[in-house]
Amino acid sequence: MNFFRLFRQVLPALGLLTIHQSSFAQTDNDADMMAKGLFCAGPMYSYSSWDHYWEGKLNRTNENLGTVSTKTISVMGNYGISKKLNILFNVPYVQTKASAGTMAGLKGFQDLSLFLKWKPLKMDLGKGKFSLAAVAGYSTPLTNYAADYLPLSIGLQSQNLTGRVIADYQYKKFFVTGAAAYVYRNNIKIDRTAYYTTEMHYTNEVKMPDAGSFHVRTGYRSKTLLLEAVFMNWTTFGGFDITRNNMPFPSNRMNMTTAGPSIKWRPNGIVKGFTLHAGADFTLKGRNVGQAQTIYGGIYYIFNINHKN
Repeated sequence: MNFFRLFRQVLPALGLLTIHQSSFAQTDNDADMMAKGLFCAGPMYSYSSWDHYWEGKLNRTNENLGTVSTKTISVMGNYGISKKLNILFNVPYVQTKASAGTMAGLKGFQDLSLFLKWKPLKMDLGKGKFSLAAVAGYSTPLTNYAADYLPLSIGLQSQNLTGRVIADYQYKKFFVTGAAAYVYRNNIKIDRTAYYTTEMHYTNEVKMPDAGSFHVRTGYRSKTLLLEAVFMNWTTFGGFDITRNNMPFPSNRMNMTTAGPSIKWRPNGIVKGFTLHAGADFTLKGRNVGQAQTIYGGIYYIFNINHKN
């Protein structure tokens, strides 16, 4: 029931001139930037599963579902337009499965996500360095998958606009990063002409509540190694609870708090230009979502495509 999880990242492009430099692979919610003319790409695989979920505030199991699992292979790219402006994209392929019951899992491409990341401020502050970045994002479904098939749908079919602010402070090798975002979600259409939420609706259009999120990450960061603990909260601004023994619905209130470790390593002594990434997260608290455990891993490569460095 971790419906909106999109775990990133990309296949390398071929035939481009490569370059070794000190940047890690970046995402839309960290404070790192790709240098001008560099393109970072690589695949990531994630596996998420749960057998307990929150029906409203009630934590329970469901023998008609058993364990619900989600496998995601993502493709992500990040290009440095300048040292202060990056463009990122993400394309995930998702497969869901339930270990019990009669509901069949789904699979397919989910949503294309595009982000612009701008870092207008970087300065010395005390004995460390402080930076501030802003991110604007847009996502749209790539296929006509079924949103009204939760918890085995691969997505929610909504087009989203995201605005995020990221603040980062680093003292020597230790850092803390905070990020806050607002997500606007447009209405969706489902394959039935009437449905019930807290009242009857005689339409196939579903009003999707907007949402917000914040991340806090802290740990050790050097030119070759990043070790961090990541804390994330997602809150839906509106929606309603799953009714007793009923299926979830796309416009449910879906809140969750997760935490977990992450590591990125650039093995320069073995091969230059690669970054290895692995991590996990665990759902600590939720509402109308699965109590999921997730593991993920990926590999990225950096290409120089301006052919000048």
